[in-house]
Amino acid sequence: MSKIIIVGGVAGGASAAARLRRLDEHAEIILFERGEHISFANCGLPYYIGGEIKDKAALTVQTPQSFRARFNVDVRVYSEVTAIDRAAKNVSVRSRKTGKTYTESYDKLILSPGAEPIRPNIEGADSDKVFPLRTIPDTLKIKAYIETNRPKSAAVIGGGYIGVEMAENLHTAGLQVTLIEMQDQIIAPLDYDMACDVHRYLERKGVRLILENGVQSIADSGDTLTVTLNDGKLQADMLIMAIGVRPESSLAKASGLAVSERGSIVVSEQMQTSDPDIFAVGDAVEVTDFVTGQKGFVPLAGPANKQGRIAADVICGLNSRYTGTQGSAILKVFDMTAATTGINEKTAKRLGLDYEKSFIYSMSHASYYPGATSMLIKTIFAPSTGKILGAQIVGFEGADKRCDVFATAIRAGMTAFDLTRLELCYAPPYSSAKDPVNMAGYVIENILTGKVKTFYWHDVETLPLDELRSRTGELDQTKPIYATCQSGLRSYIAARILMQRGFEVYNLSGGYRLYRSVVGP
Repeated sequence: MSKIIIVGGVAGGASAAARLRRLDEHAEIILFERGEHISFANCGLPYYIGGEIKDKAALTVQTPQSFRARFNVDVRVYSEVTAIDRAAKNVSVRSRKTGKTYTESYDKLILSPGAEPIRPNIEGADSDKVFPLRTIPDTLKIKAYIETNRPKSAAVIGGGYIGVEMAENLHTAGLQVTLIEMQDQIIAPLDYDMACDVHRYLERKGVRLILENGVQSIADSGDTLTVTLNDGKLQADMLIMAIGVRPESSLAKASGLAVSERGSIVVSEQMQTSDPDIFAVGDAVEVTDFVTGQKGFVPLAGPANKQGRIAADVICGLNSRYTGTQGSAILKVFDMTAATTGINEKTAKRLGLDYEKSFIYSMSHASYYPGATSMLIKTIFAPSTGKILGAQIVGFEGADKRCDVFATAIRAGMTAFDLTRLELCYAPPYSSAKDPVNMAGYVIENILTGKVKTFYWHDVETLPLDELRSRTGELDQTKPIYATCQSGLRSYIAARILMQRGFEVYNLSGGYRLYRSVVGP
């Protein structure tokens, strides 16, 4: 009978334990968790604070008792594994309740320590009005502070998934919220042009957004916090630290296992570390990007669950392999959805890949059926083959399922031509006869076959108004021309140039700015 020890629960460790038991009814399985909860909904934590999830028990997927009863796993909470003796094949365990230490032997060991919040060295960050958010105790502490102290305002540092979710949920809880981000955009997996829609939407919802600005210090006056930025100051009654996470790999490092420069535990396709009897899964491990083959750090629940299952398979003699992470992720921002899969343009540029891109606005369902909303889809593809490399969608209804289709297409190695052939479900309340994914394929097909040439938003500022006089021969003088720009000024100059050369030209009075103000985005 084999003996398997698992260090850490939640997504990776708990899924490994459950899969091990399903494959081997006789194995001895011990799961150590240094906290109270072995399997909880990390991604649901902000929504408990905002009141969307009302029962805190709903955050706990499995209790130690239910897990033990269902899977016959020896669950030991408040038990921290402090050392691994690889030669003797045992671990040292310290009880966080009694302080006593003991050893436990293993045949196979699975590490699932997860990731830890980045805690920057900011003066004043130790105030009891400053909170991280990673665990259920963190969540309960924030919730209790809001209910007890009734703060009126909050600052959130960090514009990643947790930061944006916290901004929404604190706003929903009745606080005035300021979201602070060092970069020029929030939600880093999105490209800047896609994040801009989210920026405007957040601000319309009443969330103040401060970009390209960092926090220097925090001063607690007793009644409120004064947050000093690189540029400026602000007041807030409480502050959430959501700067990001890093792999929790200290135990692996101390035991001499191979780790990457970033600190992620290096594993094989079968989730084995540099020690063949030790496996590692979840947020702490280094992954391979499915699209580019590059090594990286992508802390997501879906990959962690799959990796836990694969480690269990391999321990039980199955030839399972992890084939890479493509970074499929989605975020709710009030009623808006931001979803992404595969690589973004930033990554393509950084790696020097040969790529092209397309943007389309498409309706969520048939425009004549009530409630249709527009979604913006950006697709990254290979110009030589049309192979889909990445997709980003910002919209409302239906953005999630379209991104899932793109995620499937990337995993299957499909091209834009394949997208045009997909037979997706259609009825007026759900889609159009040509689904937005089909439309993305058609647009790319037109680009690849030379039926249309495109230019992009970032080209507009350098468009050659000053070259217009020398290029009027490229225009059809038999057709009217409608000119527009942001304010109406540059288009007026263009209109005057063309009208004096015999063209019939109409300039949009007030420009696009007035049109957008009246009609809406």
